[in-house]
Amino acid sequence: MDISYFKRMFEKNNYKFTKQKQLILDVIIKSPVHLSAKEIYEKVKDKNIGLATVYRTLKLFKKLGIIKEINVSGVSYYEMKMFSKNPLHIHFKCLNCGKTIDINSKISVEYVKLNNRLEEENNIEIHDMDMMLYGLCNICREELKCQGQLNLEE
Repeated sequence: MDISYFKRMFEKNNYKFTKQKQLILDVIIKSPVHLSAKEIYEKVKDKNIGLATVYRTLKLFKKLGIIKEINVSGVSYYEMKMFSKNPLHIHFKCLNCGKTIDINSKISVEYVKLNNRLEEENNIEIHDMDMMLYGLCNICREELKCQGQLNLEE
C-alpha cells in the first residue's frame, strides 16, 4: 500500500502526517487481526509513542475514513476501512475464547444486496454497517462438545 496516498490525504485535510501517525497506520495495515488501541500501543511504544497519541491518532484516522471501529463487548477494535480487501463484511465473536472472526462469504454479498435494496426503497444512503454475530467458534464448539459441556444434536 502506498503511504504517499495517506500523506497527500492528510495534507489535503490540513493535518500533518507525522512519523508517529505513519507507524500507527503501518501496524494497522500489516495486522491480520483486529487490534485494540492498547494492542496497537504495545506494538509502537518502543518508538516513543504514548497511549494518548495512539488514541488521538485512531480518532483522526476514523474521522478521515481510513479505519473502522468495531465495538466488541465494550472494547473498541480497529481495522482498515480504506483499501480494505473486504470493505463490507460480517464479524463473528466467540463467546468462549473471545476471538473475532471476519465472515467473508456469499452471505456477506447478500447483505450488501440487502443494504442496496434498503437504500432504494427508503431513499437513503448507507455509508457503513456493523453486523456482529455471537456464538461459539469451531474450535471452542468442538472442545466443549468433547468435554460434554455442549449438547449438540448431529
